[in-house]
Amino acid sequence: MNKMQQLIRKNHMDISWHEYTDEDGANVPVTQASLTEKASIIGRVGIMLLSCGTGAWRVRSSMNTLAEIMGITCTADIGLMSIEYTCFDGQDGFSQSLCLTNTGVNTSKLNRLEHFIQEFEVDGKDMSGEELHVLLDNIEKIHGLYSPIALGFAAALACGGFTFLLGGGPIEMFCAFIGAGIGNFLRCKLSKHHFTLFLCIVSSVSLACLVYAGLLKIGEMLFGISIQHEAGYICAMLFIILGFPFITSGIDLAKLDMRSGTERLMYALIVILVATMAAWLMALILHL
Repeated sequence: MNKMQQLIRKNHMDISWHEYTDEDGANVPVTQASLTEKASIIGRVGIMLLSCGTGAWRVRSSMNTLAEIMGITCTADIGLMSIEYTCFDGQDGFSQSLCLTNTGVNTSKLNRLEHFIQEFEVDGKDMSGEELHVLLDNIEKIHGLYSPIALGFAAALACGGFTFLLGGGPIEMFCAFIGAGIGNFLRCKLSKHHFTLFLCIVSSVSLACLVYAGLLKIGEMLFGISIQHEAGYICAMLFIILGFPFITSGIDLAKLDMRSGTERLMYALIVILVATMAAWLMALILHL
């Protein structure tokens, strides 16, 4: 395993945030630190917020809040996966470009970051840059609140409910419930091990559709159920539909954050397209 990790090098280098702190600033409040140290806090909070799936307007607002408290000016260009920002203190400037390796939604981490920003003016401004980075290290380690099993069960309930709303009967609801539950469980497990986005989508959608079709076939063989109960086939993969990027893209476009809004909208549409193609190919294979 170690040899394999040595052969496959990371395409994105890790950032050593603690190296941005001043050598003699262990006990100096961040408001009195160098521009580089202040900017590192602002940039790190911004990229962490972006990794939680929140929109550009919210990310920029949080970065501006930190910059104002630390007595500097910050301008940022924010996309779906990257931030380019510059900080000024009236004499010098510091620019940095940051990017993510993957994207997703983590409301638990987002909540902690919101509290960090709200409490920064009271507690954070008196802490040193090193102490703030340690606090951000702890926030960065936060994973989702629920296990893949719980998320699979929640997706199963939701997709079963959608099948009912779309006119499916008990058989379609049952098959969609099992298919969506197993499919979303696989997606969560793959995401937890940092597999690529499209691999997670294709694998989970294919498994959900395969389970749905397999249950129908077993029902036909054992209980004489008609194979025509296919109304819930597409409902078994509805767990992959992305509401969060659609909402944040609309907010960003409304606020004229064109880059972020356009990238988020295209990301959501591409995900839906990939999921639909995976479901269509699986249906084609099963009917051969």
